[in-house]
Amino acid sequence: MKEPLNIIITGVGGQGNVLASQVLSSAAAQAGYRVAVGETFGVSQRGGSVMSHVRISLTRPYGPLIPKGRAHIVAGFEPLETLRVLLEYANPETVVIMNNRPNYPLGCLSGEQKYPDPRDIEKAAGKLTPRLHLLSATELAKEAGSPLAANMVMTGALAGSRLLPFGREHFTGVIETLFQDPVRELNLRAFELGLYQMNK
Repeated sequence: MKEPLNIIITGVGGQGNVLASQVLSSAAAQAGYRVAVGETFGVSQRGGSVMSHVRISLTRPYGPLIPKGRAHIVAGFEPLETLRVLLEYANPETVVIMNNRPNYPLGCLSGEQKYPDPRDIEKAAGKLTPRLHLLSATELAKEAGSPLAANMVMTGALAGSRLLPFGREHFTGVIETLFQDPVRELNLRAFELGLYQMNK
């Protein structure tokens, strides 16, 4: 494992990426690792940028913010936000797991702004790091029972990436503790679908 292991979870307000970072950091702590979490928010209640830094260490505590260009893993819940983070924090070795479903801001929906072609975003992200995994997280969440569970699909993909020094049982333990039925079962289904996609 990298020391520390630097993970960024990014998206827009309302996508549940802060909850995903909570599940990840709790799973790491349960597995016996030291964890530091730092979060930055745009106008999150209006769909603004939300980014969580999660730093996992075996030896000592680290500051909560990841230095520029030093992300080992980026879990991107929204393509354009993922690209913005990669421009600042990625290097050629960064592994990216990106939901391919855009979350259009109000300006695009009203016609005042134009959202870039998702294919252009994917190409630009691929130039920053070749280790790019595209995931239909929103569609998989619908399959699990609700598109709102895309955050747990992405969390499952992280767990299934083989990049973390601890296994799925730590994640499922946290999910089972955080939620009650039927939300617990929904989130577990979504988590397993994400994990399965990364293990295919």
